[in-house]
Amino acid sequence: MASHRRPKPASRTRITLMTAAAATAVALSSQAGAHADPAPTKDEVKTQVDQLNQQAEVATEKLNAATEKEQALQKQVGSLQDQVARQQAQVSTIQGSLGEIAAEQYRNGGISPTVQLMLSASPDSFLTQAGAVNQIGTSQADALKTLKDEQHKLDDQKAEAQGKLAELDATTKSLKADKDDVQAKLAKAQALLDTLTQQERDALAAAEAKAAADAKAAANQATDRASRGTSRPTLGTPAPGSAAPGSSFAAAALAAAESKLGADYVYGAAGPNNFDCSGLMQWAYAQAGVTLPRTSQEQAHAGTNLGTDLANAKAGDLIVFGADAHHIGMYVGGGQVVHAPHTGAVVRYESASTMGVSAIVRV
Repeated sequence: MASHRRPKPASRTRITLMTAAAATAVALSSQAGAHADPAPTKDEVKTQVDQLNQQAEVATEKLNAATEKEQALQKQVGSLQDQVARQQAQVSTIQGSLGEIAAEQYRNGGISPTVQLMLSASPDSFLTQAGAVNQIGTSQADALKTLKDEQHKLDDQKAEAQGKLAELDATTKSLKADKDDVQAKLAKAQALLDTLTQQERDALAAAEAKAAADAKAAANQATDRASRGTSRPTLGTPAPGSAAPGSSFAAAALAAAESKLGADYVYGAAGPNNFDCSGLMQWAYAQAGVTLPRTSQEQAHAGTNLGTDLANAKAGDLIVFGADAHHIGMYVGGGQVVHAPHTGAVVRYESASTMGVSAIVRV
């Protein structure tokens, strides 16, 4: 018969060990919670958001380049397709004239092998026949040679058009990837800002406004010192604390850029109401009758490079920032630039030295 013994009670030592283990687990759990990453402070969020905005601006300039390339390719593809259509019409006309020769021979007793060759899909196959040209009249030989040349031209144009279409497709995909990259970085920046209280967000906005106001005040003070107490010069005249503009169109471009103070930054925008950094420069110089390329990287090579010493800068010069030329502004004097900073900001004055000048370009 099976034994039905009652289990022995846990020993005091075992109970003590189990209690100690449970207490340790609770303590470790509490300690883990205590050492969990704390929520970032307002200053930490601002630093991270600034980094994301800079990354977004790099992606924006890539987006601008892809957009410009896509537009250029669309024009090229359209032009090539028009050429192909015209060339096809030319080939069809020549084929029609050869068809008339065949019809005439048919009416006179049948189409000769020579003409059948002429009407074949490959004119080359006819011309490579030994002595074939001697078997037909001069006008017929000329017509066939013309058909051969025009068909080759048509084939080349079709191949070029197909190549451009493939390039356009790749560029369009790259454009979408760049746009997604910008939007992802901006969304991440916004998510960080959303972790702050309304009071903290208001404080950051106030700091942005103060930075713009301080930069403008510094520029005005430099003007006052330079002009010995006179008021800030009117737009388009010598910039605060600097020599005269390098040219009349530089002065006009500066006036145009300053007229957009307070306009919202929008990535990919080039005016007239919203701008990104290179879009503002392109639009401002366009108002002065000067065409600049679209991206900050291209604009960095749009004139004479004067190095990085702001003492060499004049009003209207382009100031390039970052080793990768991801940002650009326009010199106004007194160490200040007017520029479109980043998403969430407006066109404003700012100290150039705080952003890492990589080149001064005189257009």
